[in-house]
Amino acid sequence: MMVDMSRFFKRKKKEEKKEEIAESLLKQLCGDDTKLYDVLASLLYSNPMAGITQNELEILIEEQEKNIKEKNYEEAMLKNGLVLNKAIFEATQKPREKGRYIKVIQDLASKSVLVTEKVKEMEEKDGLTDKVASLERGIENYKFIGERIEDVLNVASQFYNELLVTLGETERREERGETRREAEREVKRKEEKKRGETRKEAEKEEKRIEEKEKEKREERREMRKAS
Repeated sequence: MMVDMSRFFKRKKKEEKKEEIAESLLKQLCGDDTKLYDVLASLLYSNPMAGITQNELEILIEEQEKNIKEKNYEEAMLKNGLVLNKAIFEATQKPREKGRYIKVIQDLASKSVLVTEKVKEMEEKDGLTDKVASLERGIENYKFIGERIEDVLNVASQFYNELLVTLGETERREERGETRREAEREVKRKEEKKRGETRKEAEKEEKRIEEKEKEKREERREMRKAS
């Protein structure tokens, strides 16, 4: 079975382009605030419509609370970013409910600190110190989100809203380009078909002339025999 690698590389290049656009935009919005950039760069999606879960935020929060209650801290930690980013994205799209989302996000960040600290304790207890530094950074990031929620939401709001417009325009340009290329391919197919039909007609005409010449030669041969 042949695999169309050109489509794979085209899709990969397309995703890399989106990441470049997102990275450049986020750097511009954060300015000299490197900590804010580092935290949001590890949290926000370069393609929010594809990356952010479609599950209801309330359901995700209930699942997190259940994991914490049942002490499934590792499972809860794996979903921390997923839930937080869902809440942040919704907050950017519903500015009138910003106050409510601030409380939700601060609560999620606080619980994320708790969960990550529990996992860090388990890693240290088991002697798996190689992950401790990463977990400590995670704890710092969640504390940062809770403390600077206004800045986080302001930048995230501009980031997602501008990114969606930019990606939308890019998608439309790509669609127009693909439509144009398809039209060009269709014209080329018709031209090739027409050339093929013309070639066939020419071959038929050539064959018809040859048949006529053959008939004439036969007639002349018969006339010579008769004389």
